[in-house]
Amino acid sequence: MTARRASTRTLVQGAGGALVRLTTLPNGLRIVTEAVPGVRSVSFGAWVGVGSRDETPQQTGSAHFLEHLLFKGTAHRSAWEITAPIEAVGGEMNAFTTKEYTCYYARVLDVDIDLAVDVITDLVLHGALRSEDIEGERSVILEEIAMNEDDASDLVHDLFMGTYYGAGPLGRSILGSQDSIRSLSPPSIRSFYRRNYVPERMVISVAGAVDHEHIVDLVRGAFGDRYPEAEPIVRIASARQARVPGRGSRGHLQRPLEQANIVVGLGGIRRTDERRYALGVLNAALGGGMSSRLFQEVREARGLAYSVFSFATSFSDTGYTGVYAGCLPNKVDDVLEVCEAVVGDIAANGLKEDELERGKGQMRGGVVLGQEDTGARMSRIAKGELLYDDIPSIDEVLQRIDEVTATDVADLAAELLTVPPTYALISPR
Repeated sequence: MTARRASTRTLVQGAGGALVRLTTLPNGLRIVTEAVPGVRSVSFGAWVGVGSRDETPQQTGSAHFLEHLLFKGTAHRSAWEITAPIEAVGGEMNAFTTKEYTCYYARVLDVDIDLAVDVITDLVLHGALRSEDIEGERSVILEEIAMNEDDASDLVHDLFMGTYYGAGPLGRSILGSQDSIRSLSPPSIRSFYRRNYVPERMVISVAGAVDHEHIVDLVRGAFGDRYPEAEPIVRIASARQARVPGRGSRGHLQRPLEQANIVVGLGGIRRTDERRYALGVLNAALGGGMSSRLFQEVREARGLAYSVFSFATSFSDTGYTGVYAGCLPNKVDDVLEVCEAVVGDIAANGLKEDELERGKGQMRGGVVLGQEDTGARMSRIAKGELLYDDIPSIDEVLQRIDEVTATDVADLAAELLTVPPTYALISPR
């Protein structure tokens, strides 16, 4: 293998001393930090660019299963020795799995950052994955799946994904199914770990009272000379197909519930589409808050539902826009009629001027207020490097939001909100 050198560059140098720097080690590992003046906390995250959509049908649930298992112990620590030291200094740690990435993180005082780095890197690099732990955690995940199936407001989104994307990786639950979790073997889980938890597929992200060079030294020491190259990820290419497999379809589950749960899915864009800022404004105005069109029409004006909102989800190559509502079963048809009327009007006529400005203001506030927390900053720079290959400054993001025009939103609405809707419904009949 040709020797590679570490490289470091400054990505953002903001007012007040904020500084974002990126170092890429010879093994491909990326370390991105944001120094935040005036804080005493540090958030540290290890992000792995693999999620549930990277599983074969035989591996369904592996990414999430692995997330659980790594907390059961490493080659150097027991489960207690992973969590107790962090909690002993008042810190917190956790992890989560998505369709396209997995994150392990800790938030501690600045004086305890060495401990956080040591624990989290040990967690992701040296998982023991003992057979007895796999069997024990299998039962825990089966309980988690059962709990999810008892929560219709969560389950309806899994039903929607399966209806919209079909049997492919994006259509399957991140948790896996009862059958798939029971069938996962220890060798299969260990193989998934070895193939995917490699330096070039990881981003280390740190924000707060942090010194970049110190973090690089700590992480370099933890990773040592690990040079395994990641195998290529093969992902579903839904956005490049003529139509999403389930577009225009209906999914329905009957459950003995007091409330019906509805998701209506429409068109979307991939994560890196330059129109994502226009989509954010559109989503905020459509159903992003109490002043949104959907909330005002469905709840305030007609009292048809307690909960109603819209959302926009994007992946590396596809996406969708959706509307969720929870209502009494006998009001489902009325709720759908009003939602479709609201969506249809915006698709045909765009947003009113005051809606456009409220949507942009809501986005601006969300961006700025979200950066008050070091965890949010750590997440932002990690996603910028892992998913977008771009970490704009907050001022640049605000400028992009301000540049969104009524025409931008109208054109996007006419494209996304006119596709045949996909329905997911969980109701007692």
